[in-house]
Amino acid sequence: MNLLGRSLLDIPDLRPEEVLFLIEEALKLKAFESSQKEQVLPQASGKSVALLFFEPSTRTRTSFQMAAYRLGLRVLKLEAVGSSHQKGETIFDTARNVEALSPHAMVIRHGGSGVPGQISKLLKIPVINAGDGFHAHPTQALLDAFTIRESFPQLRGLHVLIIGDIAHSRVARSNIHCLRGFGAQITVCAPPTLVPPLATEWGVRVTSRLDEELPKADVVMALRMQTERQSTFQVPSIKEYTSRFGLTDERLGKIAKHAIIMHPGPVNRGIEMTSAVLEDPRCKVLEQVHNGVLMRAVLLSEILGVPRGKNL
Repeated sequence: MNLLGRSLLDIPDLRPEEVLFLIEEALKLKAFESSQKEQVLPQASGKSVALLFFEPSTRTRTSFQMAAYRLGLRVLKLEAVGSSHQKGETIFDTARNVEALSPHAMVIRHGGSGVPGQISKLLKIPVINAGDGFHAHPTQALLDAFTIRESFPQLRGLHVLIIGDIAHSRVARSNIHCLRGFGAQITVCAPPTLVPPLATEWGVRVTSRLDEELPKADVVMALRMQTERQSTFQVPSIKEYTSRFGLTDERLGKIAKHAIIMHPGPVNRGIEMTSAVLEDPRCKVLEQVHNGVLMRAVLLSEILGVPRGKNL
């Protein structure tokens, strides 16, 4: 596969065989990592990556940072607070000024849908979308597919249940694009006010009957309630939302024994899922965080053409 010098703005930028390649390489990297008695410190690659994060982030930003360190990359970090963006500089001018510092790639997270794509047209270096508005979060979908693949021999035929704030979730959109491309069956479960009008055109089933769907699912993926993205509060109350769509202690028993439970984070504990769900052995939330570093390391390695470990 040749991803050298390419941008990643959305999952459709990758062919299914390229997604499979990234998953298999991440599996190899994880096996190599597990076989090492001591941490293998990377040699400096001589290349650098700029991280431009104009939305709050913990997992994605630190995951890219750790992935870069894993490859021996130099990291240039820029956030909205403390940048010239606060002085009125446009995000486009900021990106062009950062490119003038000669990084070899740029990772961008922004609240405006399509902003990374617009920036990629201005720059000569690869751009990786780390989440833009309601639009896309391709590396989250890749790490989620990697996490699912660890638990199942293939993605085809799996029943994936995505629960919650579908309307405002770039994670849901990217996961649907990714998993449907491999023949997974997707059901979204949410209040009608949190389902986009055109959701059925994505090739998914839509329901609001969570208790009926839980026993059928191989993968149960809860989403964060994104109240900050809602123009008006779109459920009667958080308490009612949890009673109908939360993964509660009672609902934990309805999830199949072989199924896995996921959440992109951050988890609103007690709203999307209870502490008992988070502590259940089937819950892969922390594994998703760890796998994010490995998947992003593989992606950066392929885009920048740098090695990712001995014999890999």
